[in-house]
Amino acid sequence: MPPPCDLVTVPARQGLEAVDILRLSSGVGPVLHDNTGDSLGFLVPPGTADCWDVPGSSCTSTDGRGLVLGDEPPVEDTGWLVPPHTDTAVTDPAVLRAALGMAARTIELADGFRPADHRR
Repeated sequence: MPPPCDLVTVPARQGLEAVDILRLSSGVGPVLHDNTGDSLGFLVPPGTADCWDVPGSSCTSTDGRGLVLGDEPPVEDTGWLVPPHTDTAVTDPAVLRAALGMAARTIELADGFRPADHRR
């Protein structure tokens, strides 16, 4: 049986950017998406919730709640964005923190970019 894990929940846009960053670098563990498309959930090692402090995200301890990873998502009204059948059992919290920071900066830059007005 897989070990227990905690769940870091982030807004979908930032989470998708972070997944891309992690896939290109150190790897990403299982990731859930909610059925509304509003958020993503990264599975991280147990105990992460005790010290998680990334603005705009939350970390929930799932230890003792019977979370079992399998083909079906362990959280109601979710699906797998990255299924648990990867080389990475869970995402390293320090690596996730860095990827979320990079994702936030990328989004900020993209939202701030305004093409030059070429009609002048």
